[in-house]
Amino acid sequence: MSEAVLSSAQDVPEDAGTMRRTLNWTHAFWIASGTPVLVLFSIGAVASAAGNISAGVWIASMFIGFVQCFTYAEISGLFPKKSGGASVYGAIAWVPYGKMLGPISVWANWFSWSPVLAIGSGLAAGYVLNLLFPADSLIRTWQITLFDLSFIKEGVVVRLNATFFLGLALMLTVFMIQHRGILKAARVQMIVAIAVLLPLLLIGIVPLLTGDIQTQNFTPFVPLVLDAAGKPVHGAWDMVGMTTLMACLLLAAWSTYPFETAVCYVSEFKNPGYDTVRALVYSGLLCIAFYTLVPVAFQGYLGLDGLLDPGIYDGTGVGKVMTQMVGAGPMLGNVIIATLTLSICLVVMTAMAGSSRTLYQGSYDGWLPKYLSRVNSHGAPVAAMWTDLAVNAVLLSISDYVFLIVLANTTYMIFVFLNLQAGWLHRIDRPNQERPYRAPTWLLAVGAVCGFLNLLIMGWGADFWGQRVLLTSLLIVAGIIPIFAYRHYVTDRGQFPRWMQDDLEQNGQPIRRRAGILPYLTLLAGGLTIYVGHLLATYHVP
Repeated sequence: MSEAVLSSAQDVPEDAGTMRRTLNWTHAFWIASGTPVLVLFSIGAVASAAGNISAGVWIASMFIGFVQCFTYAEISGLFPKKSGGASVYGAIAWVPYGKMLGPISVWANWFSWSPVLAIGSGLAAGYVLNLLFPADSLIRTWQITLFDLSFIKEGVVVRLNATFFLGLALMLTVFMIQHRGILKAARVQMIVAIAVLLPLLLIGIVPLLTGDIQTQNFTPFVPLVLDAAGKPVHGAWDMVGMTTLMACLLLAAWSTYPFETAVCYVSEFKNPGYDTVRALVYSGLLCIAFYTLVPVAFQGYLGLDGLLDPGIYDGTGVGKVMTQMVGAGPMLGNVIIATLTLSICLVVMTAMAGSSRTLYQGSYDGWLPKYLSRVNSHGAPVAAMWTDLAVNAVLLSISDYVFLIVLANTTYMIFVFLNLQAGWLHRIDRPNQERPYRAPTWLLAVGAVCGFLNLLIMGWGADFWGQRVLLTSLLIVAGIIPIFAYRHYVTDRGQFPRWMQDDLEQNGQPIRRRAGILPYLTLLAGGLTIYVGHLLATYHVP
């Protein structure tokens, strides 16, 4: 394996060992086309917790994510040489106001996106095992428990079983495909996407055409709550119901927002200014279609009793229900489940491509360990990919994937907040810098408000899914502090690499901090928003 190594953060030419400009917006669109499949990851958990409002949760969450994407499109165009996604471009806005703020954004984004590898591989492995073996077979029942994590959420353990080993094999397969470079991976992904998204689209359309969607399954339009006996019942729009809504919006956001991965490839676009916004907007429109049709059809077909089935919550029964929705017999049903499994592998490919580039760029810019900036002879960030693989091998051993989704998404909301505020920060501090795409000012403002809304959702809904989810997520975000401190102050002796320093300057002078105390007031307001949300959370019927 041939690798180009960035031997020094200070003396390597900017074009050494970097990405290659081989992509156009359609390539990025097909790579990001895996994101609609994320609906399979949490549609069951949202439905079983929200009840009759679950389709509304998905639609609302998707439109919040779409509004936010216009801020991402503008800030990504400011730095056409960078890779790694929206967090990298937004982080640069915060660095002049505190060196640690940029790495926090990148770290939170990576940790929230990277677990797609583990969750997706585990879910796909579960589909395969369900397809091939009966529920009581030894291969599906054996398990070795390594650690108990009940202090974070009751019933969660670290274990080894058939799902772990099969999921690990799937991750290694994705690694081998992407090892040969992003252009080849994009071509593979385009073929796979066409094959697997069509059945998912049919699942959303066929029940509409056949009349299998029952309108009474959407009423009464109130969230579920637990009664005194712990049984799910129709609730009301009180504080308990609002807590359920916020918890489900938190879970859905992890699936509906991530089409912003389309901007991970700016440094690999042939025409960054033209390609970036088109890749992002068309990926968003694709997600709107899927996140509207599939949840509506799913809820309209199943009804409340069906949504509360245990196999729906953990995702294992979702594939079987979807085959029933299109009236498939046993043979065709197996084909559909196999296709859904392949579709999950598609989103795992999307996640590895995006999250590894976030690690690569964070390392290249002097925020993360230097070894992560190695690329191989095909231009693939191989060291970052290996790191993704190792971390997700550990995450794959966690027994509750819904818990892992919530943990990842709680950190994700911190990145989203910082990035949406970066839109107006860049406008203030870089008023004259060229912007291939300039978002309407009102959209930029709405995006900034969405950042606070996301923090409110995070504080209000996180602990619905486990008694210490919010605290655990904040500790994970804090994990970047010693990592960045070692890289910046020990390895690089307090100096950013030359090319990173250039991004913090204009005409050879440091960027003027025109925003004054506004960034600090914004951070304070963000922290208070999380705290208020946490205080508002109500989990029991009065």
